[in-house]
Amino acid sequence: MRKINEIFYSLQGEGFHTGTPAVFIRFSGCNLKCPFCDTQHENGVLMSDVEIINEIRKYPARMVILTGGEPSLWIDQQLIDLLHSEGKYICIETNGTHELPEGIDWITCSPKQEAPVKLMRMDEIKIVYQGQDLEPYETYPTDRLFLQPCSCKNIKETVACVMQHPKWRLSLQTHKFIGID
Repeated sequence: MRKINEIFYSLQGEGFHTGTPAVFIRFSGCNLKCPFCDTQHENGVLMSDVEIINEIRKYPARMVILTGGEPSLWIDQQLIDLLHSEGKYICIETNGTHELPEGIDWITCSPKQEAPVKLMRMDEIKIVYQGQDLEPYETYPTDRLFLQPCSCKNIKETVACVMQHPKWRLSLQTHKFIGID
């Protein structure tokens, strides 16, 4: 059983895959306590893999995004294999503090300064910008670097930072700007 906050169908609003239709599996619970997190961790229901698969079958998207909270607390090789057997392209949004099962197609790592990253592979890094030094994140094994404002209040500051550090790309939460989940 896995604790699921919600399963929904929408467009990916952030990072490399922005604009792509996807089924989101949002897990409850996290090993970190980020003040900007938008997941209600106390909410959630325990679901079996069969229930999860039956729910994602309702939607036409090939892309499935495992998100949270911290999905690495709940996933294993069995779930990854089941999703692949359904023909799904599996993405994960993780803080990188736990190793991941094999076969995840796209790894978005959102590392936090206070927590060591254990991943040897990541396809993109997404940092929620709060004025932190970006240089430590530039040593991770990817050249896809995304900087995201923490809220609408620091968009200009985030844009200015990207302009000063052109290795980075701006990532807005476009789903919030266009009013979808």
